[in-house]
Amino acid sequence: MYWLPSDENGKTGLQELQLDIVGFLAILGEGSVLANAQVSTLSRWIFLPRLIPAPQALMRPTRPIRLEPFPGHVTGIVSGNNRDDINHVGNIVCDASNLANFSVRVVEIKRVGEQPLKSKTVAPLTVVLFIGFAFSTLLLALSIWQDDGMSVVATVLLSLLTSLIGYGNKWTLGLSQRKVKTGNVPRGDVVIRYPKGSFLIVRCDEDVARELYFAPESIDYLLTHGPAYRILSLVGTMMLMGGVICLANAQIQVQIAWAGSYMLLGASYWIVAALPSKMHWDTSCYEVVNECLSDSSMDKKGYPSENHTFTQALWKAIVVSKSTSWVRRSDACPDTRAWGYWLSDAEARSGDVGLSNKENMPGVKTWQVPDWDPQAALAELLNDQATTENKRMNGGVEEV
Repeated sequence: MYWLPSDENGKTGLQELQLDIVGFLAILGEGSVLANAQVSTLSRWIFLPRLIPAPQALMRPTRPIRLEPFPGHVTGIVSGNNRDDINHVGNIVCDASNLANFSVRVVEIKRVGEQPLKSKTVAPLTVVLFIGFAFSTLLLALSIWQDDGMSVVATVLLSLLTSLIGYGNKWTLGLSQRKVKTGNVPRGDVVIRYPKGSFLIVRCDEDVARELYFAPESIDYLLTHGPAYRILSLVGTMMLMGGVICLANAQIQVQIAWAGSYMLLGASYWIVAALPSKMHWDTSCYEVVNECLSDSSMDKKGYPSENHTFTQALWKAIVVSKSTSWVRRSDACPDTRAWGYWLSDAEARSGDVGLSNKENMPGVKTWQVPDWDPQAALAELLNDQATTENKRMNGGVEEV
């Protein structure tokens, strides 16, 4: 079997070990880097020279013009606004995408102060960023100590590459606001329907609804000139290739240190990518107050009301909104006669619902759910509609 080549004395040494694969370690891990690429480039720490895995992931031909939305349907209860997805910022401020199937959650969101939404100064992303800076510093010192010029060049190129990438991708977040503040503006309450049949009812004013859910976020890049960004990406690509080539020709003991550094960096970025996105954002400019329904699970985060069917969840969303017009606008239910009767009945029964305080949770606003079985009521209406349709098909009766 072939292991390591021996010298003329029959001894095997590390100097014969080839670690050309170290260069590949430097370009692995795109998924973990891209997972939080937007919020990381929002931070000022992005200019710090350091090592990162897969820097080519941030050297894209074109930069994003908006934050990635989340799946869901957003409908204004009073305003009539509709969106087929959830703004990234709105989902971050009140993350309810992990609600259990057919759950209902109620929150009130208020704007606190004029400070903008931004990335956290101290967060898990900051930690991995300084880990990369520490590895860059240690590897530079080790390269100088070992008199390894190729490793010194590799360290400088790959570390300054991140600063170059940071300059090209640095951006600030802009949220649309109402320009005209005069006159009475209706409430901005919205209902968010998630793909799993769960609902989030957000009670807020129109300004908050516009900022978080209906107006698109704007990404204002520090480097606004498109061709200049592409030239910068080209320079960065050349720096990356030069760094990898120099790294492949470094001394074996230095290459071992590089391999260990990139393995630890890759593991760190994967761990951070697995964390909830909200941990990286500073949302202190918004105050989120949890409310509940009378049958909510108070021992769970956000006090969700859990249900067995979509009909029950829809009914409780109507209890809070006291309206069914948003249901029709968002296509939350079939457009049939039975469902139309059911919606009218549900809206009428929700009209007298009031607020109270939970006995074991003082200070938490509670929406009382009327004693009505929405599933049985719908089943009866559907049965009547089916009976009528069968008679019509058989020529027995005419529809009135």
